[in-house]
Amino acid sequence: MVEEGNVEACKEAVEEDSEPKGLCYCFWGPIYWFRMLAMETHWSFVFAVVSVYGISQGLGGALARVGTEYYMKDVQKVQPSESQVYSGITSIPWLVKPIWGLLTDVVPILGYRRRPYFILSGLLGLVSMLLISLHSKLHLVFALLALTAGSAGVAIADVTVDACVAQNSISHPSLAADMQSLCTLMSAIGALVGFSISGVFVHLIGPKGVFGLLTIPAALVFSVGIVLAEPHVPNFAYKEVSQKFLDAGKAMWTTLKYPEVWRPCLYMYLSFAVSLNINEGLFYWYTDSKEGPSFSQETIGYIFSIGAVGAVLGAILYQNMLKDHPFRDLLFWIQLFFGLAGMLDLMLVLRINLKFGIPDYLFVVIGEAVTQMIGRLKWMPLLVLSAKLCPSGIEGTFFALLMSIDNVGLLSSSWGGGLLLHLLNVTRTKFQNLWLAILIRNILRLSPLCILFLVPRGDPNSSILPTEMLGTKDETEAEEDKNIELVSLVNSVDGR
Repeated sequence: MVEEGNVEACKEAVEEDSEPKGLCYCFWGPIYWFRMLAMETHWSFVFAVVSVYGISQGLGGALARVGTEYYMKDVQKVQPSESQVYSGITSIPWLVKPIWGLLTDVVPILGYRRRPYFILSGLLGLVSMLLISLHSKLHLVFALLALTAGSAGVAIADVTVDACVAQNSISHPSLAADMQSLCTLMSAIGALVGFSISGVFVHLIGPKGVFGLLTIPAALVFSVGIVLAEPHVPNFAYKEVSQKFLDAGKAMWTTLKYPEVWRPCLYMYLSFAVSLNINEGLFYWYTDSKEGPSFSQETIGYIFSIGAVGAVLGAILYQNMLKDHPFRDLLFWIQLFFGLAGMLDLMLVLRINLKFGIPDYLFVVIGEAVTQMIGRLKWMPLLVLSAKLCPSGIEGTFFALLMSIDNVGLLSSSWGGGLLLHLLNVTRTKFQNLWLAILIRNILRLSPLCILFLVPRGDPNSSILPTEMLGTKDETEAEEDKNIELVSLVNSVDGR
């Protein structure tokens, strides 16, 4: 195990080597940063993050979003409120992330805790995407089942790599923000590439063809399970699994009872739930030829790609300027700007931009970039906060629990937005009340400002959990040795 002093020394050495030296820093800086993370964790950890976050969730998620939008609209021909609800249904596997976390923490398969779950997630993605792409027209129920299975594959891979991130955040607390930045940057860059090509592929091969392309990210996740460096756990006592489940459940419940834990959890859920998601209504309006701007498939992809650029800028801004700011102060300004940014959608739907001579495409691009940048700035401190709330030993399970709380909030937001669109009679051809839905959403986006007292003011570089939950140094090291997920580079060299 790499000691904390070595981590700081390595970071200082990298910082000295990678000081800005003109344009060369733009190229060498990220390489030095990747090298530092690979040295302090393991190259397989970095590869897993790039594969899961960058390729599967980033690029694959972008292709899946645009492909699913057009699949529901043009192939299944559903209403925007229905599509909003169906998108929530396909996200259900993300709500049960603690189950995947428990399995990967306490139930090894053939002596491995992580590798089999990467393989399983890859197989789920391969089978489900092939089913949709090869069938001429699936019944809506079977299409939803296939999409949900594909979502389950991505969720299992996500929770497995998150367990590795949480474990490394505990063993290398000074690198917690850097690892979250790596995850976020990979996801944002992958989304940028995916959205840039999504519209073109939807136009050339149709939404079902796009689902066929999604077998490639699934195959890459499968390969992560093959090459991941992980210690073998021989002679595992499977009879103790039920007791381990009970112990993990008790540990999670004990942790959740601390005010330092349940208060930020409540804030995370409410801040997502009240920000109603009405993206399906906006998407149908974007592509409408009468009341909307009638954007083409390629244009929709380019718009989302600019949004991914905004997400990258948000990640870079957080990593370089905001990661050391107190959680509560940072979230106050982010939530305020998030609500104000929603007014751009209102101006667009009311056609105010045309009165100022600003074309629809330019105005949408600006709005998407700003919204995605602010959304990423909101998400990253919550990820760091979540990682710091995880007790040692069940870090994968508890981090999955925290992420499932966020996902329940997003599901509430999606279904609440679908209900709002339905109540306001926003359909495939009627958009008269879309402006009112946007206005209500914007007002609700500001409401989390009233509950910011639930978020700790603490320094993001310090521990948040109560002292009695941290244990002694020897106990922590013993628990880390017992539950280690990845072989560190130093251990690999010493063990040759």
